Amino acid sequence: MSTALDKDLRNFSKLRSEISGSLAEKPPRERILLAARELFYRFGVHTVGVEAVAETALTNKMTLYRHFRSKDDLIVAYVEQLAGENVATLDRLLGEGLGTPQQKLAAWIDHVEDVLSNKSERGCALANAAVELDAGHPARGVIEDYKRRKHDRLVNVFRAARYREPERLADEVFLLFEGARISLQCGGSGPASRLVAMLRSLLAASPRDDAR
Repeated sequence: MSTALDKDLRNFSKLRSEISGSLAEKPPRERILLAARELFYRFGVHTVGVEAVAETALTNKMTLYRHFRSKDDLIVAYVEQLAGENVATLDRLLGEGLGTPQQKLAAWIDHVEDVLSNKSERGCALANAAVELDAGHPARGVIEDYKRRKHDRLVNVFRAARYREPERLADEVFLLFEGARISLQCGGSGPASRLVAMLRSLLAASPRDDAR
């Protein structure tokens, strides 16, 4: 009978093979980051070693260390890339000149729904990494800075939409979304499937000042 470990190893090998097949034409540093991104997200930053990343990236440890001085540096680059992409998404959805505050919030909630309906979703990659990293790890600072920026962007758009308690509302919305992503990791959709309706109900019920 196959053990859970046997299954994990088969899945690991299959994913590495799939990733490697799409990397051949890319430069070494990009291949390494793409391989690390997929492997770290699926199996964890501690589980995946530099040998596995190098092999998946169609290179070797010497080349990996030429681009990243250590595994910790690779982890920092991984979370910086994720944070940068997430900030770009926030800019696209909540940035200046992109419609009314209510239109921005509607677009963000649509984005949340897309994230939670993604079949490959296994939680926030940044939050997953943070759980594995020591408090003093340099990647933790990158993650915490991004989460603060995300929270502050929500506060700003709630304030622009004239909600009376934008900080409190941002706390509640932030926690609901983060919690839903954790729920998906722990056994299917469950409560996460109701998140979008919960967010819309929360925003509709939260008091706002009349527009002047």
